[in-house]
Amino acid sequence: MVDAIRMPLAVFYQRESNHPHKRYLVQPLTDGTLQELSWAEVGEQARRAANWLRSRELPQGSRIAILSKNCAHWIVCDLAIWMAGHVSVPLYPNLTAESVSQVLAHSEAALLFVGKLDDWPSMASGVPDDLATVALPLHAAGDYTYQWHDLQRCAPIRDDPQPAADQLATIIYTSGTTGNPKGVMHSFGNFGFAASHAIELFSVGEDDRVLSYLPLCHVAERMFVELASLYAGQTVFFADSLETFVADLRRARPTVIFGVPRIWSKFQMGVYSKTSAQKLDLLLKIPVIGRILGRRVLAGLGLDAVRYALSGAAPIPEALLTWYQRLGLEVLEIYGMTENCGYSHVCRPGQFRSGWIGHHNPGVEVRIAADGEVQVRSGTTMQGYYKDPEKTTEALTEDGFLRTGDKGEQDAEGNLRLTGRIKEIFKTSKGKYVAPAPIENRLAVHSRIEQVCVVGDGLPQPLALCVLSEAGRREAANGARSALENSLKTLLEEINGRLDPHERLQGLVLVKDVWAVDNGFLTPTLKIKRNVIEGAYAGQYGEWGSRREALLWQE
Repeated sequence: MVDAIRMPLAVFYQRESNHPHKRYLVQPLTDGTLQELSWAEVGEQARRAANWLRSRELPQGSRIAILSKNCAHWIVCDLAIWMAGHVSVPLYPNLTAESVSQVLAHSEAALLFVGKLDDWPSMASGVPDDLATVALPLHAAGDYTYQWHDLQRCAPIRDDPQPAADQLATIIYTSGTTGNPKGVMHSFGNFGFAASHAIELFSVGEDDRVLSYLPLCHVAERMFVELASLYAGQTVFFADSLETFVADLRRARPTVIFGVPRIWSKFQMGVYSKTSAQKLDLLLKIPVIGRILGRRVLAGLGLDAVRYALSGAAPIPEALLTWYQRLGLEVLEIYGMTENCGYSHVCRPGQFRSGWIGHHNPGVEVRIAADGEVQVRSGTTMQGYYKDPEKTTEALTEDGFLRTGDKGEQDAEGNLRLTGRIKEIFKTSKGKYVAPAPIENRLAVHSRIEQVCVVGDGLPQPLALCVLSEAGRREAANGARSALENSLKTLLEEINGRLDPHERLQGLVLVKDVWAVDNGFLTPTLKIKRNVIEGAYAGQYGEWGSRREALLWQE
């Protein structure tokens, strides 16, 4: 058990002192080479930047924004902001200009660091003209007030600032699945509680390696990569781009990895694009050959050295977990929210139980409210929503429990099972309530369904809106449409056979759109935006419902 909660900067100073020359961050550069930064080099650059920030004489606790894809200097920048006594405000690197403007205005950002971005020109208009900008070493082309080398001309600070546990460290703006993002306030103590317990829970250490590829502004990557690296001392490798992702993964050969369900599904689909799913699944069932083949597949993905693999941010289909188990990789489901640093529940190695996430983490209290809502409380619970006391009161009970919005149940051993979202449950025209998430998980097992959203508010029976995978779209266009349709109809029949009458799907609708972050259907963390999907297709529900067909192609 953790004896004392250590603060993030104190842990960094210790590593900076104990092994200054040990490799810490590995960054791919634009010329194809790699830049390796030691703990001492990271400390040196952060301390110089902190001195520059101090020289601007901003009020203590000023909000400093970071807008960049993952890179080494994202972490250096975060450390510098903390050392200077300020609060970091990370932004997703694929926001619209309107969203950039909204977050910068709401947080009252005093400065903006800008790094790697795919489409800076479309975002730049969201930055106020009077807001000073600093270009990180890897940055998008554009006009900036300062360059990183301007900050590095300052002498490094020589003191070791020690923020109090209750001091605000960051404001994390949620990805907004149901509306405008809210600014979640986390203290250094919140981070310290989560990280101190988490590394002990998984026995992660200085010899471990991790690849940073999900947005660092998201709480999961922030905890699993940045905070875990400080507390465990692991080496952080950075992915260069989507195009080089597999090569980056093979280069890093991570020993620990976190992914959202869509990432784990993408890995599987990548394997299936090179070999028949039926053939692979058949070979994996053969005892000796299956083990050899499974290791070969994992090596091809760069996952053969993984000791701990985690999936979170959304429910993952059980069939996908089983597929990885057959390859020889146990993917453990993790449950948490931005509001509690993503620290709540996780399945322990070797304790997978069908339909259940796993046990609550050390230091976490759990209760199930009268309406079935899962409520949790721990040292990771947020301070509240920035400048929004009303929503803070809605999210936190009087005795400090966080209302998760998830319905669930727990057994006598403390294992948790989620049964749906309280606000996502809809009522059919027959007056029956339906929870879409469990049905969506069953549909997602099909190798040709990439995304799915079950709808039905006001309809006699629910409908499932489905986006085919690239392989599925290719089959439909190349003469294999009939076989694909038969497979999907069989799936529908099997699922309906296990559902209560009021839950049974009238049919599957194969929509033309590919849901993505860029077109607004997905959040930056790849969750579906139900309100956007409802708005895009609701006008066609009546027509689709009246046709009463098991399978429909959107025209």
